[in-house]
Amino acid sequence: MRARRRLTRFIALCTAGLWLGAATACSTGDPEPVTLRVLASSELADMRPLLDDLRRDTGITLEMDYRGTVDASNALAPGDYRHDLAWLSSDRYFQLKLKEAGNNAEKPLATSIMRSPVVIGMKPGTAEQLRRRTPDRQISWADVADAAADGSLSFGMADPRHTNSGLAALVGVATAAAGTGSALRPADVSCDRLRGFFSGHELTEDSSGRLADGFVRRQNDLDALITYESELLTLNSSGRLRKPLEIVYPKDGMVLSDYPLLLLDPAKRAAYDRLVGWLKSKPAQKKIMERTLRRPIDPAVARDTRLREPVGNALYFPDKHEVVDRLLADYGDPQRDKPARMVFLLDFSGSMRGERIAKLRATFDGLSGADDSRSGKFVRFYRGESLTVVRFGGRVLDERSVTYDGQRDLDRLRGFVASDDFDRSTAIWSTLDHAYRKVSTTVRDHPGQAVSIVLMTDGENNAGMDLDAFISRYAAQARAAHAVRTYTIRYGEADTEELDRAARATGGRMVDATAQSLLSAFKEIRGCVQ
Repeated sequence: MRARRRLTRFIALCTAGLWLGAATACSTGDPEPVTLRVLASSELADMRPLLDDLRRDTGITLEMDYRGTVDASNALAPGDYRHDLAWLSSDRYFQLKLKEAGNNAEKPLATSIMRSPVVIGMKPGTAEQLRRRTPDRQISWADVADAAADGSLSFGMADPRHTNSGLAALVGVATAAAGTGSALRPADVSCDRLRGFFSGHELTEDSSGRLADGFVRRQNDLDALITYESELLTLNSSGRLRKPLEIVYPKDGMVLSDYPLLLLDPAKRAAYDRLVGWLKSKPAQKKIMERTLRRPIDPAVARDTRLREPVGNALYFPDKHEVVDRLLADYGDPQRDKPARMVFLLDFSGSMRGERIAKLRATFDGLSGADDSRSGKFVRFYRGESLTVVRFGGRVLDERSVTYDGQRDLDRLRGFVASDDFDRSTAIWSTLDHAYRKVSTTVRDHPGQAVSIVLMTDGENNAGMDLDAFISRYAAQARAAHAVRTYTIRYGEADTEELDRAARATGGRMVDATAQSLLSAFKEIRGCVQ
């Protein structure tokens, strides 16, 4: 009787034309049993109950090897596949590998099965506070980065080095930071643009499932969870949260995952067609939606009410492997000691009086949060960052250091910059030498901490050592100090050639503030320091 029921179901499905390749797969007997080895994204573990239905209806057994999507993609070696199929949340990272391999790498047949965007689940109170900070009450990735930087938003996000959800979120934030609206280029990728966002990353895991479990345990002290829409909807309906999260679809776009099934072994094409046909059939699409809360590929399937929110602007995934590699390298380990240190050397010679010092003070106001532009939200000072300001003339006049833990720390720095203690001469290179002697101790005592120096002057060096003497002393510094780059800002009548030479000698570069505003020059430095 059981065999007869299976035969009846099989013939009915073939008659309805629900399988691709039905002409070759349908026969007068039971479908031929076949086992396929599948390298799969770890989040597809929630498909297990449907795989039992698949085996019953089609005779296909899937042996699933679950890994993080980035890890799975890295395990796919063109020409040396160890599985029959790959089923990834997204194959974009793998496609970059194929592109890098050149024309000899054959592109596997791929079929999208379902969809889910990477979005943000926020506590309702947090979401409302963010909306109040925006004129149109729509939340963007820039708003999220801004709130993370000032300490008002902490979140969980899977490790982008291993998972698609973490990598997709990182691409979304970096694309918003670049502001081009197109695929990221190498020049768009900079750790400093993401450090404010990074400062709010308090929970990470190497899979989206473990991330959700971790958020449940820490829901009292975290404000948001960045992951797939499907994961958030499932978590909200699980009863494990004290209050459901509000799902936020960033207005500047998000990366969409389409869960492609890839045929790695062409000899398994008939079974692949049978499998794809079942997965894309209306009954299976409905089951997938009901079981996983992912969006069906089939437009004829009536959407669950929770899946009717428009996805909005889909962001481009980078089209160069080097961009993704650089993005991952810059973001680094989410569990590392995150805060960096920046040392600002500010010229307080007499020529800075009046309008010039007013613009410098306005610049520090902007970096402290007053600049509400999109770019300003990505390069502002962020919670946990260590900041040192050195005022100099013919000598070091004074210096002040804070670790940003609240607005009072930024107020102290702004008050320090508001000083009217000016000097009559300008010792640029002696001041820079002073800074390197101090940071050499910092990098020795805190190995691995990112440290950089920003030097702003509006005049020529007329006191202390000359540039050649500084470069000689710099060369004699301990090797660790050579990891600290200096970024010079030319203002007023400062010597372009000397500032450029000094910056390049330390691995940094010069920015000319005579052709743009001083705030823009500082923002360019903040967005390019590595």
